[in-house]
Amino acid sequence: MAAARVLARGVRLGSYSIGRSRSLIFNNVQGRGIAASSIGLTDEQKEFQKVAFDFAANEMAPHMAEWDLKEIFPVEAMRKAAQLGFGGIYVNPDVGGSGLSRLDTSIIFEALSTGCVSTTAYIIISSLVIYNRCTNIFQVGWNSQPTRAVIFEDCAVPVTNRLGAEGDGFNIAMKGLNGGRINIASCSLGAAHASVLLARDHMCVRKQFGETLSNSQFLQFKLAEMATKLVASRLLVRQAAVALQEGRPEAVSLCSMAKLFVTDECFSICNQALQIHGGYGYLKDYAVQQYVRDIRVHQILEGTNEVMRMIIARSLLTES
Repeated sequence: MAAARVLARGVRLGSYSIGRSRSLIFNNVQGRGIAASSIGLTDEQKEFQKVAFDFAANEMAPHMAEWDLKEIFPVEAMRKAAQLGFGGIYVNPDVGGSGLSRLDTSIIFEALSTGCVSTTAYIIISSLVIYNRCTNIFQVGWNSQPTRAVIFEDCAVPVTNRLGAEGDGFNIAMKGLNGGRINIASCSLGAAHASVLLARDHMCVRKQFGETLSNSQFLQFKLAEMATKLVASRLLVRQAAVALQEGRPEAVSLCSMAKLFVTDECFSICNQALQIHGGYGYLKDYAVQQYVRDIRVHQILEGTNEVMRMIIARSLLTES
């Protein structure tokens, strides 16, 4: 596939810092191990996944703290992402996209989110952002992207500019939400994966009472639970992505399940990683707190997780 070849150009992966001068370093976040995100992928998928990890490591992670603290919109990083084909991954090639599948897209967004959740989320929704003169909205997370109120007052839209038939707008928007739920769940996966590795590495170097935290069976159990939740979440997202791509009748419910389960569990993983860091985790010198802040909103947008429960329950009751 031509798009995959473009994405796979110039791959180089080594060890990388998560973007803090005093943070821990981990090797090959996509590589081997029980929590590796490349398990089960085709060779082609592994290639463009490597490109995404490489971009996250070199162009996003080193700057994520500054972007967050100073609320910088990383224009140059966005341009570089667009050059790699990350701006329209599942958009058809005849209109400028890469033409990859929903599963391919999930793989890429998960990898990019290990570098910066906020910036990756903007790449997902960038085609929907409208700028106006309203003041910026200050948020807990997602600080590398501008957020404004969009106000349509006395706004007349010519019929020639209308998308779809009259009255179809809501249905079109709802269809878009299914893909959005997969995408936002994928971003949660990236943050959770990075947080698991940060927690693991912290446990191996932090000492209390003369021993590293890694010798604590209680924390070993916590880390095992985090890794298990991560792998289970990833499998659910990828199943839902394939169902959506193939237009299966259960796709809407699976997308809702993925969004509900994955955003809840991945936030829990990141929060537990912060807890393992102790007081250090609450300092902005440590990346884990930024992952916690950036993915909290994932349980709210693209339909709240309460709405996801309604959709799933309604589907089950209809079957009966």
